[in-house]
Amino acid sequence: ELFWGTGQGRGQEHQAADIISTVEFNHTGELLATGDKGGRVVIFQREQESKNQPHRRGEYNVYSTFQSHEPEFDYLKSLEIEEKINKIRWLPQQNAAYFLLSTNDKTVKLWKVSERDKRPEGYNLKDEDGRLRDPSMITVLRVPVLRPMDLMVEATPRRVFANAHTYHINSISVNSDYETYMSADDLRINLWNFEITNQSFNIVDIKPANMEELTEVITAAEFHPHHCNTFVYSSSKGTIRLCDMRTAALCDRHAKFFEEPEDPSNRSFFSEIISSISDVKFSHSGRYIMTRDYLTVKVWDLNMENRPIETYQVHDYLRSKLCSLYENDCIFDKFECVWNGSDSVIMTGSYNNFFRMFDRNTKRDVTLEASRENSKPRAILKPRKVCVGGKRRKDEISVDSLDFSKKILHTAWHPSENIIAVAATNNLYIFQDKVN
Repeated sequence: ELFWGTGQGRGQEHQAADIISTVEFNHTGELLATGDKGGRVVIFQREQESKNQPHRRGEYNVYSTFQSHEPEFDYLKSLEIEEKINKIRWLPQQNAAYFLLSTNDKTVKLWKVSERDKRPEGYNLKDEDGRLRDPSMITVLRVPVLRPMDLMVEATPRRVFANAHTYHINSISVNSDYETYMSADDLRINLWNFEITNQSFNIVDIKPANMEELTEVITAAEFHPHHCNTFVYSSSKGTIRLCDMRTAALCDRHAKFFEEPEDPSNRSFFSEIISSISDVKFSHSGRYIMTRDYLTVKVWDLNMENRPIETYQVHDYLRSKLCSLYENDCIFDKFECVWNGSDSVIMTGSYNNFFRMFDRNTKRDVTLEASRENSKPRAILKPRKVCVGGKRRKDEISVDSLDFSKKILHTAWHPSENIIAVAATNNLYIFQDKVN
């Protein structure tokens, strides 16, 4: 069922630093992390079921907030390095602590998030305030004890992976071996071992000898969910390359190349810009790849390279508006896309705080809106419709009155349940299925 019930919204008055730049559920869906332009990471935790309402799982509440990246300045290149968090990726939980990777344009950090609810008391060499005691005054030997204290959630940086990217990092992806991960920038993809911070291995390099011959850049990259030797990366030319690390150390020669031939009748000045892929995601099964370009979401079968098996129009009504979208720079917006836990529904964002869902089985699709009105608990989200011309019905919105400053670029889907997180500028909305 595609229609969503309860909503939960949070956010503050609009400031540039509060704009959410990435959203990611962990592997169980119990935690949800957001990163923002101010370099902060906010982690939300799902409340446990309450005895009074056993059928209704709890809401997500703030669990931990920490400053992940600070603004920096590269003196050699006279460049400011923004603190904005570009991506967050969780590692599967191995013990009581949680680990996540966060990255800005240049530096990836591994964070450990852990809980403390006890503290040691009764030291011999120092008093309770932490001041050292005079050894000559110590006459009895005490046994230190652990006393309960208020729960504290601590975030500590365990590894900092720096100085490996000349260009801006656009993707990080944890490998299924959980020993390595990759980071991709415009021209190169590096492979890292979690234990080694001072060196990485370059697995893709598309930088031409003469930069004037540059025709495309890497826009996104992701590891296969089950095969640790396989990854894909997408390009600004609308192509996807599948690489196999077993064939050669440098994956400059791809194993598969996915590209849809262009329809000459659709050719326009904007064709190249709108065909650039802004996001690529493997399905949970590992059988399909989903890509998002400016106007469409496409699903590709790994066994068929010449065309996608499914194409969904996200906001085809904008085709006639490309000229003004080019002038206000919106045509360069990078929308992300996500699968639901069973790979049967896909979701991606649009303008006017609209987001779209496509059911792959029934071929039904729906447009929903993330707004303060819809985020009241138990409020049902009403499907929205955009009309292009002619007479407008009362529940429709005209394409000319869409607000292009309100855009949903980042969304996330709970790994096993119908719970979604939608970032609308500086607000995070969490919607869940009404049966939950």
